[in-house]
Amino acid sequence: MSPVVCIDDLERSALARLDQNARGFYSSGADGEQTLRDNIAAFQRYRLRPRCMVDISTIDLTQTVLGHQVNMPIGVAPTGMQGMAHPEGECATARAAEEMGAVFILSCASNSSMEEVAEAAPHATKWYQLYLCKDRAMTARMVQRAERAGFSALVLTVDVPLVGRRLTISKNGFQMPPQLRLANFASESTQANQRGSQHSTYDQLSTLFDPSLTWDDLSWLCGVTRLPVLVKGVMTPEDAVTAVDRGASGVIVSNHGGRQLDGCLATVDALGPVVAAVGHRCPVFMDGGVRRGTDALKALALGARMVFVGRPLLWGLAHDGQRGARLALQLLHSELRLAMGLCGVTKVADVTEKVLEKSERSHL
Repeated sequence: MSPVVCIDDLERSALARLDQNARGFYSSGADGEQTLRDNIAAFQRYRLRPRCMVDISTIDLTQTVLGHQVNMPIGVAPTGMQGMAHPEGECATARAAEEMGAVFILSCASNSSMEEVAEAAPHATKWYQLYLCKDRAMTARMVQRAERAGFSALVLTVDVPLVGRRLTISKNGFQMPPQLRLANFASESTQANQRGSQHSTYDQLSTLFDPSLTWDDLSWLCGVTRLPVLVKGVMTPEDAVTAVDRGASGVIVSNHGGRQLDGCLATVDALGPVVAAVGHRCPVFMDGGVRRGTDALKALALGARMVFVGRPLLWGLAHDGQRGARLALQLLHSELRLAMGLCGVTKVADVTEKVLEKSERSHL
């Protein structure tokens, strides 16, 4: 096989290894996939300003996030059902993040339970993603389990009141492989976690989630946990302001990887207005479309405290398990370090909008 030197190489390797069921689930976006494509393409509308004659003999990528120091401002976004990419699934990805000193967010739709992931990567900085369920007692139990397992933040995903139309998944008749389970729900009396069940799809899992959510429910969640709560799926300044007003410790600008509302803004284009609205009050993060270290640098310059990547870690996991997931993070780390150096910046904290060429920025 050709050597892997970038995320695109990992993607090609992974897609050649995955079956149609998994490939469609991981790769697909909503409807015509305009937003899926634009999440990536939007970064190309921003241009960087290289600087010369700066001492870049030492470049520091460490960052402090919610009181934890991490080795890189690129973390692992929550992606479900990683057992389809590799038998060790989320445990392998969490160990890769631990090795790299990166934040790892565990999806609630994982094939490894939060307790299994905590045991596999005890020293990783781990956050737990959740949706609010119709059964609030079930949600409270999930929160308590995450606290006991050592997760240091909750990531409330709010952009799935209805599940977007993912045409590839529908055409493939996606089903979770019979040997896998939705591990975090294994102790709950739901059909969604049954091995091999006709109900073992993401759509069935989503029937547990509450489509009647309001901002009052965020206030409720903040009141039943000692952990900081981040709100994921924010795309507008007004929602960001309300999230912080209701107790959120941070927001994650995200359009669910282009899997929900097709034709909406790319996340990097939504980032700046959200930062302007709440960046002085809380950290703002983003995911969606980050495929290179230069993408991460552009997002940091627009005010993101950290960026998260989802599919690149899945590609790495399918390519070579834990080693492949670690390779994905290593590639992004080295590319970001190079881009910072060529822009004359030696610390993440010193990355500002000055590294962007204003005349060549987004069309917005």
